[in-house]
Amino acid sequence: MNKFQRLQEILQEDGIATDANTFKPDPAPHAWLTLAHSADYVDAVLNGTVPDKIARDIGFPMNPSVALRGQCATGGSVLTARLALEYGLAANTAGGSHHARYEQGAGFCVFNDVAVAVKVMQQEALATRILIVDLDVHQGDGTAQIFAGDPSVFTLSFHGRKNYPHEKAVSDLDIALTDAMGDERYLQKLDEVLPRLLDRGKPDLVFYNAGVDSHEGDKLGRLALSEDGLFQRDHFVLSECRARNIPVACVLGGGYLDDIDTLARRHSIIHRVGTNIAAR
Repeated sequence: MNKFQRLQEILQEDGIATDANTFKPDPAPHAWLTLAHSADYVDAVLNGTVPDKIARDIGFPMNPSVALRGQCATGGSVLTARLALEYGLAANTAGGSHHARYEQGAGFCVFNDVAVAVKVMQQEALATRILIVDLDVHQGDGTAQIFAGDPSVFTLSFHGRKNYPHEKAVSDLDIALTDAMGDERYLQKLDEVLPRLLDRGKPDLVFYNAGVDSHEGDKLGRLALSEDGLFQRDHFVLSECRARNIPVACVLGGGYLDDIDTLARRHSIIHRVGTNIAAR
C-alpha cells in the first residue's frame, strides 16, 4: 500500500506532478458504486459488515480506512475520465482494481474503479463507445464480468495464461500469454491487436490499465518485460490513441515488490510517458 504515497512523492520530486496538473478527487458516493456493484456488497463495505469469506477473497482486513481508500481510488478514476475527455490524456495515481466483480471484491480489489467510471460516463452520456485496454499481467476478470453483454464497452485483456485468476472470465478479446515472454514478442503482439481495435471500434474514450506486474522482477508476474519494455508498451498505447484523437484515462494497475521506491518509480513510467506525449 505504501507505493501509492511514494509514487506521488516521486512525481512531485521530479516535477511531473505540479499544482497546475494535479487534481484531488472526492470519494466515490454510494450511488456511483452501485452502478457496477450490488447494493448489498457496497453496503457491507461501507458499513464494515463484509463477510469473512469475501474479506479473504479480497485479501485485506475490511476496515473503514480500506473502504475509504477504495472510494477515493474509484473517485480518482471517475475524475481521470473527466479530465481525459477535457484534455485528451489523464493518469490516476491509483486505480485498476479489475478483479472486483459485480457481487464482491477479490484479489486485492475492493471496488472496480474502471467499471464504476465507465458506468458514470455512460449515465452522464459523456461517452457512448468505450474501450478498456487492460495490460496488467492478471486477467481483468471482474471487468469482463461486469460488462458481459454490453456492446458499448469492449474489454481487451493481455495477461499471463497461467497466472491469477485460475478460473478466467471471458473478455471481448483475451490475449493469454506464455510465461517468460520478453519485450519483443509482447510488443509485436500488442502491435497486431491494438491499432485494429482502435480503428474498428472508434471509441470515444479508452481506459488504459498500465499495470507493471508484467516486469521481470515483479513478485507476482511471469512475463519478463524489462523497464524499457514497459516504457515502449505505454508509449505505444498512448501514441496510437493520440494519433486518432481518442482520449485516454490511465490507471495504475498491479505491481508487487518489497522495494517500494523501485516499485513506485516503475509505476511512474506511465506518468512520464504521458507527460512526454502531452508536451508534443
